[in-house]
Amino acid sequence: MDKPLAIKLAPNNLDEVLGQHHLIGKDKILTNLVNNKKVFSMILYGKPGIGKTSIANAIVKQLGIRYRFLNATINNKHDFDVVVEEAKMYDGMVLIMDEIHRLNKDKQDLLLPQLESGLITLIGLTTSNPYHAINPAIRSRCQLFELLPLEEEDIILGLKRAVKSEYLEGIDIDDEAIEYIAQVSSNDLRYAYNLLEVAYYSTSNKIIRLDNLKLINNKPAFFHDKDGDGHYDVLSAFQKSIRGSDVDAALHYLGRLIESGDLDSIYRRMSVICYEDIGLANPSMGPKVMAAIHASELVGLPEARIPLSEVVIELALSPKSNSACLAIDKALEDIDTGRCGSVPNHIKTTSPDYKYPHNYPNHFVVQQYLPDNLKNKKYYIPCDTSPSERTIKQVREKIDKIKKELSPKD
Repeated sequence: MDKPLAIKLAPNNLDEVLGQHHLIGKDKILTNLVNNKKVFSMILYGKPGIGKTSIANAIVKQLGIRYRFLNATINNKHDFDVVVEEAKMYDGMVLIMDEIHRLNKDKQDLLLPQLESGLITLIGLTTSNPYHAINPAIRSRCQLFELLPLEEEDIILGLKRAVKSEYLEGIDIDDEAIEYIAQVSSNDLRYAYNLLEVAYYSTSNKIIRLDNLKLINNKPAFFHDKDGDGHYDVLSAFQKSIRGSDVDAALHYLGRLIESGDLDSIYRRMSVICYEDIGLANPSMGPKVMAAIHASELVGLPEARIPLSEVVIELALSPKSNSACLAIDKALEDIDTGRCGSVPNHIKTTSPDYKYPHNYPNHFVVQQYLPDNLKNKKYYIPCDTSPSERTIKQVREKIDKIKKELSPKD
């Protein structure tokens, strides 16, 4: 089968790599390593289609060194054994390994001593954050380089190179079409190449215009790995945007989560936000969120976007308070560190000395509830961020005042 255009256009040296100007160029790290004819074990990480494989291949081709390419998921332990034996034959080898974050223990045990001895130089590739996803023993033997998303100008430059190449003979494409491909590719060069190639072969006259492209693809490429770091980054940004009262950012990240089809994560995160970030400043948000979740489940997508949007707008613009969260955390801290104490005798299950508050005026009577060693402890500190919590604060202050007046003097 014919190789994809993205592979045909893969750079043969670092000068041909698009973007990554923080690593490649005059006096930059990777360029200097190649110029000095030296390569160390490294991990290249970043989103798909931004050049990880291209840079790895460019390095070994430019240096003219022996290398093998393996995938941590697809290739088995025997494949790794073969690479190790070949490295021994040639007194060293570069191993380019895709999806290195999926390397299992057997392969790690085989690889680690070879990295330690220098017999194998590893160039690992991953879309995951290596600080979280990669075995520390592997990580400590490698330099970590983050690849940044490509700019739209980089994608346009790559597309123009493709148009001028020998692989798209007779192509006729205008700037508007090139710019559209760059826009919908969402900084993924591989996606841009693939769309250009499909458009080229889907016409009878090799003329590509905006209308042709929209028939093929009218939605942008969207990287959202539900099981990867990108997913949790979006969820984190969603919550932090609401916490920061940025309604537009909150809606943007809600849109990304909706596009991924992951309604369950949206539901869980909104429920957490209600009680962690909105809290007692607006207690009505809990039932409102549950109502929006119920409505979303009832109508399904695409209509679910409407109740979700409505409740997210209200969450973002609601007063905020984390006083309840701080209060329970302080209580748990006392418990975790052994500061508990015995339950006072008069509120134990069978105590005859318990004062039933409903038998007293205003359904309130002063008596000790906390253990002796914590009897003056204050876990809940009200905020003044909203009318709701100001009312709670006033009630708290009134109760504290009555307690002080009726408590026996020392």
